[in-house]
Formats: sequence, C-alpha cells, structure tokens
Amino acid sequence: MLDFSSLLLAAALSGTCLSITMLAIWFTAPRARFVLTVACGILVLVAHVVLFWQYTKEPNPWLCEAVLVLLSLGFLIICMSAMQYLGVGNHGRVVLPTLAAMAACAAFTYLGFDGIGFQITYATVTALLAAIGTMFWMKGDHDRRILLVVSFLSGACGVSFALCGLVLLFHGQWILGAAPDNWAERLNSVVAVACMTGLGALTLSLHHLQAQIELKAETMTDPLTGLMNRRALSELYGDRSFGPFMAVAMFDLDHFKATNDVFGHPVGDQVLCRFAAVIKKYGRTGVDAFRLGGEEFALVMSRVTPEKAHDWASRIGVAFGTEIVPTHRGPLRSSVSGGMGFGAADGRTLDEVLAEADAALYAAKRGGRNRVVVQKEAGQPDAGPTLRSA
Repeated sequence: MLDFSSLLLAAALSGTCLSITMLAIWFTAPRARFVLTVACGILVLVAHVVLFWQYTKEPNPWLCEAVLVLLSLGFLIICMSAMQYLGVGNHGRVVLPTLAAMAACAAFTYLGFDGIGFQITYATVTALLAAIGTMFWMKGDHDRRILLVVSFLSGACGVSFALCGLVLLFHGQWILGAAPDNWAERLNSVVAVACMTGLGALTLSLHHLQAQIELKAETMTDPLTGLMNRRALSELYGDRSFGPFMAVAMFDLDHFKATNDVFGHPVGDQVLCRFAAVIKKYGRTGVDAFRLGGEEFALVMSRVTPEKAHDWASRIGVAFGTEIVPTHRGPLRSSVSGGMGFGAADGRTLDEVLAEADAALYAAKRGGRNRVVVQKEAGQPDAGPTLRSA
C-alpha cells in the first residue's frame, strides 16, 4: 500500500501532467481562456502539494502558511475558471470571501494556531468546490451529462476536504506543529487525485463541447451584420408549424445595386449594417432576425397578431429611412420594401409563409417601393401607403 508521502507525490505528478495538457490545448486554441485558467489553478495546487510534502518532512511555520495559502488560491483560480466557462460575472462574490478567509488563516497560523489555520483552509476549499458544483448544476445549458459529472466530482472532492477539517475540529487540534496525518487526510489524497484527474479529463470534454457550439454559431451567423443567416432560419423554423399568431416579414433594400455601383461596396456594407442595427434595436422576445443573402432580410415574429406584425415591420422601415450614411458624395439615405406572410389556424410551413411574404415583397417593389405590403384574403396584394420617414 502507498504511504502518505507517495500519495502526495502521485497527486503532484498527476496535477503536473494535467496542467501541461491544459496548456498545450490553450496554445492550440487561445480563445479558450478558461482552459488556461484551469491550468494555472492546477499548477498552484501542484506547488501546494510539493510544499506540503516538504512540510511533512520539515515542519516550519512559514512553510505552513505558504502551504495553506496555495491550497486556497489554487481552488479559487479553478472556481474562477468555472465562472469563466459558464459566463458567471461578479467574481468579487468569490474572491473577497476567499481572501478574507486566507487572511484569517494566516493570522491564526502566525499566532501558533496552525490547527485552526488548517480548519479554515479546509472550510474555504469545501465552499469553493461546493460553489463550482452548484454553478455547473444551475447554470450549465450544454450537455447535462457532462455537467452533472462535474458537479458530482466537485462535491466528492469537497466532502473529502470537509472531513479533514471535521476530524481536526472533533479532536480539538487547534495547535499541530506538524502536518496533519490521519485517515481523512489519506482519504483526501486519494479522492483529490481521482477527482482532479476526472475534472481535468472533463475540462477537455467541455473545451470540445464549447468549440462545437462556437463553430455552429459561426456557421449560423452572418459575419457582416451579426444577424443569423438563411441556414439558421432553416434550422430554427424549417420544421415548425406556423400558427395564426406567427408572421414573417421579408425586407429588400431599395436600389441597393445602384448604391454599390455609385458609392462603392464599403458604403453598401455600411448600409446593410445600419439596417441590421435598426432590426436589432426593435428586437424583443419572440422576434428573430435573419440576413438571407445580399440585401434580403427576414424577420420571424411569434405571439403577435397580423396587425401588430405589420405595424412592427412598418416601424422598422420608417426607422431605417431616417438613417444617414456619410459618403464621399455626401450623406446617403436609403429605404426598404417589405412583404408580410402569416401563419394559419391549421398551420403552415416555413416555405409557404416565405412564399407569401416574397410575393408581397415583389408587390411592394412594383407598387413604388418604400412600403410594407400585406397579402389580401383574395390573394391580391395590398400595396399600402409609402412609409413616411423624417
């Protein structure tokens, strides 16, 4: 059976290999900053284990303080990496209490109560691991199987540290003068090595999962305007049944080819981005915007009446008419034409609603542009009035 020193060295070796793996991953994918943070946290824990091993051989008050500080700091950094990955802000909620606990630990250890220092540190680490497990349990919106395993491993590791502190508390060991050595410490060494190895492997899985999500987002996003693209429209609504409270507005910028020919494509890109910005400004829950290609855009609206949907599309057209793009030939103001398509009580497909909106859009073009057209019951388009713009 391995002795306590061998367990510590095994933990240090395992942590070193994990941190090297994490750093290698980060070098190949610098955008995955949480992987770098994990690697830094593990390296700090490796330094803690090495110093703790030294402390078991040659007890020293200053070495004891360094050991305890590194243990809390390492898990604090790992907790911050979890917040990075999950997009949880306000790191001060974790950093400030941990720093306060580290200061209290240093004070008690300096006064000779190293046993209390160990208890404070174990309690701090337990709280940090509990926070990691809770965040992944509550905040994760990706593969639940991976996130639940992360929560379980964090919880198991936290319990092992809690047992170390409870053993010291139960025996009233306020002053130790040496490294604690009991069944809880030995159990903690085994559990910590197993859990940290598992968490390291899961970090690789989380990195791979995040990379897949980012890649999918890139393939479904128009790089110029930041709106979703035609592929995203098919992914999100291709299999949906459009009911009576769903609508699609299709937009086409008026005389856009002439804009490119006269003012140049960079100005044309600015016009496209201005229209996308107007759509985003009028965005709300239940409204998804897409750039279908070129100067064509679509707006899918849910939980709206036909009248409200038409009014919404008209407001977007009016707002775009007020946008001015500066050019070398002077200020440029553009307009947009739109067509509406609606769902039905018995449900309609995306293609059917798009076809209706497309027909209405062409009617808007033929009717003089700068307007939003609604198809009438009889199938004839209602050209509607020209959009007023200031």
